[in-house]
Amino acid sequence: MGNQAIYDNRFVGQRPDLQITNRGSDWYYTVCAMMGLTTLIVMALAFRRPQTHRLFHYITAAITAVACVAYFAMASNLGQLPILVEWARPWSRRVGAAGTREVFYARYIDWAITTPLLLLELLLTAGLPTPTILITLLADVFMIVCGLIGALTQTGFKWGFFAFGMAALLFIAYELLFDARRHANVLGGDPKKTFWTCGVWLLMLWFLYPIAWGLSEGGNVIHPDSEAIFYGVLDVLSKIAFAGILLWGHRKTSPRNLGRHIREPDQNVEKQVSHGDGVHEPGGAPSTISGSTAGAGHPTAPPVNV
Repeated sequence: MGNQAIYDNRFVGQRPDLQITNRGSDWYYTVCAMMGLTTLIVMALAFRRPQTHRLFHYITAAITAVACVAYFAMASNLGQLPILVEWARPWSRRVGAAGTREVFYARYIDWAITTPLLLLELLLTAGLPTPTILITLLADVFMIVCGLIGALTQTGFKWGFFAFGMAALLFIAYELLFDARRHANVLGGDPKKTFWTCGVWLLMLWFLYPIAWGLSEGGNVIHPDSEAIFYGVLDVLSKIAFAGILLWGHRKTSPRNLGRHIREPDQNVEKQVSHGDGVHEPGGAPSTISGSTAGAGHPTAPPVNV
């Protein structure tokens, strides 16, 4: 019988004039399977490592698992709304049928969860202080929300939200190219190499997403099937390929190399004894890191107990 998802769900919610065909649905299911398989592989690799070294595996598995669910929804032609297009383009063979075009809000729910996690992996790799990590992740969520509101807007005001989102993307690029780069250079070694490789890879791909948005939800230039391919390829490269590069780069990296001390669950923890301005570590000399200066924005990566 083949793929009957679009036919089976034809009465679920309102239907747009322009939507994916079975070809687009098949592609979405393919990406869904790729995301699901990647999740299983990453989790299997995680269980082969000590619990203290699974941070990036767990974050990566969460990214691909959420994307798997989102792509299942889109492949089933669910999680979408019909939105009146700003430019109908009746002469176009590809989008001439459009009075309304489907916009997958499921895609933006996916991005609101997964893109901050992708950024988090990069920022942890660079050893950035927590306040900088938080403001960068907030900018990312702001960018996705602007993209969603713009996609759901039926007038030219959508391009105002597009501009707000682009401003947030430029801020993220600044943080990665300048602030995070300084911290990664201080760490050196594998963390520095992994940050540079993954950072350039992700930024290059992320600057293609606004083009895809402008051609699909924004300008109604390409058919939803072409939109599916454009976004799908970008998501595969920015999630699955990125995961492979990141995890390979961290294969020999200890959390301590990134300034983080993650304890084993059965590890004995001795109370730290204060002595003057320093802190005695168990069996060691007083620490020179005080609570008032650690992580104050300097490109250093002091151990953080987790």
